[in-house]
Amino acid sequence: METIIAKSCEQCLAKSPNKHNRLLMTAEPMDDALVVKIEKEEIFPSQDVKARAKILVTEFDFEDDHARKIWSFGPIGFGANLFVDSTKAIQYLIEIKDHCVSAFQELTKAGPLAFEEQRGVRYSLWDATLHTDSIHRGANQISPATRNACFAS
Repeated sequence: METIIAKSCEQCLAKSPNKHNRLLMTAEPMDDALVVKIEKEEIFPSQDVKARAKILVTEFDFEDDHARKIWSFGPIGFGANLFVDSTKAIQYLIEIKDHCVSAFQELTKAGPLAFEEQRGVRYSLWDATLHTDSIHRGANQISPATRNACFAS
């Protein structure tokens, strides 16, 4: 049985349970060499952001601003999956960061098909439409939307 790897990625939109927030995300496979470097801890979460970005830009063709805005490694904060903030000027985004990261951690620990641990997937958040009132963009709204967007992509 051969493995099929998608070369293009589709953007998937997910709405929060209250329908006030929307997240647009993509998922794509990472380069095998990058996965190996993360697993050998040559690239790691507590590494200097500029040094890590330089490696990702020169060796793995990341965009510089995306390489600097890696929110999380997963699962458990150091695995070989990435959650990248690829947005530009989204209001209230910093307030939902923790909720997105926690949903990403759960997702990479138990994947979409057989609840297996994921390896070598880059999730990118491209756009977000968030409610102006903070009570409508809490963990109970953002975490399921993030999880659904990741699963769909």
